[in-house]
Amino acid sequence: MRYCNHCGGEVEHLIPAGDSRARHVCEACGNIQYENPRLVVGCVATWENRILLCRRAIEPRRGYWTLPAGFMENGETTADAARRETQEEAGASIAIDALFSMSSIAHINQVHLFYRGHLTSSHFEAGEESLEVMLVAPEDIPWQEIAFRSVTYCLRHYLEDIESGTFGFHENSLPPLDESH
Repeated sequence: MRYCNHCGGEVEHLIPAGDSRARHVCEACGNIQYENPRLVVGCVATWENRILLCRRAIEPRRGYWTLPAGFMENGETTADAARRETQEEAGASIAIDALFSMSSIAHINQVHLFYRGHLTSSHFEAGEESLEVMLVAPEDIPWQEIAFRSVTYCLRHYLEDIESGTFGFHENSLPPLDESH
């Protein structure tokens, strides 16, 4: 960031008085620009024991499968974001059952939240950000083609919870990938 989003003046990267982290601070008006993690919210949405998956039409990971999810907008709840993203990406209406999974991904300033839910009808269709959408039986999940580690984590715990007959809340932190291997 080079310019203040408040007055347009130049910013410095420094630790403001009373703070413990470097921030972008405007030299002209003193405005402090706080940058906070972004929430990605989605849903493990099911219909007749099958899971709704979307093949991504956009980067990153174009062509790979994911749960319907995306960035939360200001002015909406996390559950509203999960419903909206499922509608936008999969043309499906859902009912939310419970918050299910959270992955903190500090190195990219994101938190991924997934709800459990179910489709309210059998209708679904690919939205603008999806190449295709399908309902998949647990044994047919294309594990090698899942777009994101947070989705793999969520799906694995979902299947474990189905097997055990009880749903819990699952939380993890995902470090950067070691790309040397």
